[in-house]
Amino acid sequence: LLYLLNLYCIEKVCSFAVEDGINRTKKHLKTEEDLKFSDKLYTNPLISSLVQNKALQARYKREQFQEGLDDDMFRKIYKDFSKEAAYQKFLLTESTKDDYIEILLELYRACRKAELFNEIMDDRFASWTDDKSLVIGALKKSLKALPTEGAFYQEHIPDEDTVKDFGEFLLEKTYYENEMLENLINPVLENWDSERVAIIDMILIKMGIVEMMNIKTIPTKVSLDEYVELSKNYSTDKSKEFVNGVLDKLLKNLIEQGHIIKEGRGLLEE
Repeated sequence: LLYLLNLYCIEKVCSFAVEDGINRTKKHLKTEEDLKFSDKLYTNPLISSLVQNKALQARYKREQFQEGLDDDMFRKIYKDFSKEAAYQKFLLTESTKDDYIEILLELYRACRKAELFNEIMDDRFASWTDDKSLVIGALKKSLKALPTEGAFYQEHIPDEDTVKDFGEFLLEKTYYENEMLENLINPVLENWDSERVAIIDMILIKMGIVEMMNIKTIPTKVSLDEYVELSKNYSTDKSKEFVNGVLDKLLKNLIEQGHIIKEGRGLLEE
């Protein structure tokens, strides 16, 4: 549901472009920016396809996303974003579909940097820090595919049984193929003694290899980023660079050796 909450927040932030436009029209002394302002951040065909999507709006309501989320939170995020050069440029030019996609991606980047946005995610889902990279990847994919209709979001919301099966598969595969995994890892450790590598780092590297070699629908870059993020949150200060370096070398070796096969165009690089 993290994916849906991210989508909901983007839609809500965009809606304050309408309020911004109304406030500007009420000014007695309007600036040139006021006169040229457009609420197209919200009224463009891409966001409109979300607003008019009955299935999506019903899902928002069912999940009660609106409960406990003050409009002032989204208003503050919008106001901060409205000061950015990318948004100012967007307002002053005619926009194509690609322009709308780009500004929504810019807005999402701004949201992720905003303390309020991260507070919303953390308050609703304790797993935000762990699942962030996967959610971001899915959300970007959806924004680039707009406008859309129907229950397009379902592909990004795995059911509980799927999540449970995925977790069990990773753990069992990592445990039972430990020797094979260590034989892959040790040659790329260079001057490191495998026994001196932090236990959590080694576990994450092994799980990363298992995921990249066996889960054909997850892009390799998404897997790599996810395990690097986990090392940053649960291991030592230097683990992020170490895990990233080792997994990156292993990934290149495994691709060259033909051990990684993905379903779908571009999944080796995305």
